[in-house]
Amino acid sequence: MKYQRTIAPAAARPRGWMNRRKSIALGAIIALPALSACAPTITVNAGPYATEPVCAKVVLALPDQVLEQERAKTTSQATAAWGEGGAAITFTCGVEPPAPTTEDCQSITTDVFGTDETFDWITTQDSKGFTFVSYGRTPAMMVQVPAILGTNQPTAALLDVANAVAKIEATSSCI
Repeated sequence: MKYQRTIAPAAARPRGWMNRRKSIALGAIIALPALSACAPTITVNAGPYATEPVCAKVVLALPDQVLEQERAKTTSQATAAWGEGGAAITFTCGVEPPAPTTEDCQSITTDVFGTDETFDWITTQDSKGFTFVSYGRTPAMMVQVPAILGTNQPTAALLDVANAVAKIEATSSCI
């Protein structure tokens, strides 16, 4: 048995039914950009080794908040951001691992799944803020904390991402 969909003749339809359907459809179309405006997209350049499979594991393990900033969408593979455009904390997996250097290397030890783990970061600072590049992990990761946030403890961002960074094993440490 075939079923056939029929529409009632115009005389039998409630008055204005088509206008209500058009209004609902138009409202949905207008609401879509407004909803997407709530979730900012931050431009973050991918690292040269962003396609390394372990970077996907790291990015999936990153937290929803860093320095109390909410996670935002990003434009590139193996990246993450928290906050708003122009003032976002950014994370990039797959950056060039730093060679031994005399730059400031900070060792941060924190609890990762019940075990103390040490993370080494090469730290640079300029007028734009702080840049931290992991040392002794390949591929390397980079965290940037903009000065505009005015945080007194930019290294706290490194503690926030530690569980994810631990997905890449440390093979060396700062001297």
